[in-house]
Amino acid sequence: MDRPGAVIAVENHSAAYEAGRHSDSMSGRGLNQDGTIAREGALSCVPEAFAAVVDASRAQITEMFGSTRLHSAYLYGSIPRGAAVPGVSDLDLLLALRDEPTEADRADAKTIEAALDRSCAQINGVGILLSGVRALLSELERHDGGFFVACLCTPLLGNDLAEQLPRYRPTSLLARETNGDLPLVLPRWRARAAEAATDADRKTLSRVVGRRIVRTGFTLIMPRWGGWTSDLSESAELFGHYYPDRVEQMRVAAATGRTPSANPAVLSMLIDHLGPWLAAEYTTVHGEKAPRP
Repeated sequence: MDRPGAVIAVENHSAAYEAGRHSDSMSGRGLNQDGTIAREGALSCVPEAFAAVVDASRAQITEMFGSTRLHSAYLYGSIPRGAAVPGVSDLDLLLALRDEPTEADRADAKTIEAALDRSCAQINGVGILLSGVRALLSELERHDGGFFVACLCTPLLGNDLAEQLPRYRPTSLLARETNGDLPLVLPRWRARAAEAATDADRKTLSRVVGRRIVRTGFTLIMPRWGGWTSDLSESAELFGHYYPDRVEQMRVAAATGRTPSANPAVLSMLIDHLGPWLAAEYTTVHGEKAPRP
């Protein structure tokens, strides 16, 4: 059973869905006027320097996947939020496939990643997530993958799945289902850190760890703060209001998420010190994420 106050309120979509999604945020907390989380980003927010990247992405995805395999495609991250920096920011894409992803689908996505990374000097890497439509709309993913699509992704191609998903509020249930699996992730990070043989390996891992730690720290306090943000620095500072003894560590995590570090001491602090404390506190406050198959 959910903790008191943990029940998420959802409303059915109406004809004013898009207007509500893009209304002015309430009190600067990333909310619509009705208190639901506003959708981040829009194609109109893409910086001019990245317009050609978005066009190339659309063309590559259409050519490779077509309408037979692809249901819809989405941008997420700094580019659709208008915060991308040329030569620094990466390109993040989600492809929602009509069926569950296959090895052939993953290989084709890798081909697109390489082609875009090679031809677009504005970006520093490309990441494509693949998911089946059925999974994204499932009850199990309603407050994880579904929330990701409805609130953190910007439609690029196809029919927007957000129209079939609820409106979300910053509750404990949402916190638990988005980031309540940190205890399962930490052992995998430790193994990768032990296997990292080069500075490039450690930088790649530190970026992943830093971003995930900050997002987990933010969603830990999200219901108390009563809003949503994806900004790493803002997330770290908001976390610090509630956990001042840990704010300096969280600031390091945010800095590492933006500018990866090859320093083993940074990885150790995040994985062996801040991470275990955060995982235990998260479980105490919000509980554990529903198990996945």
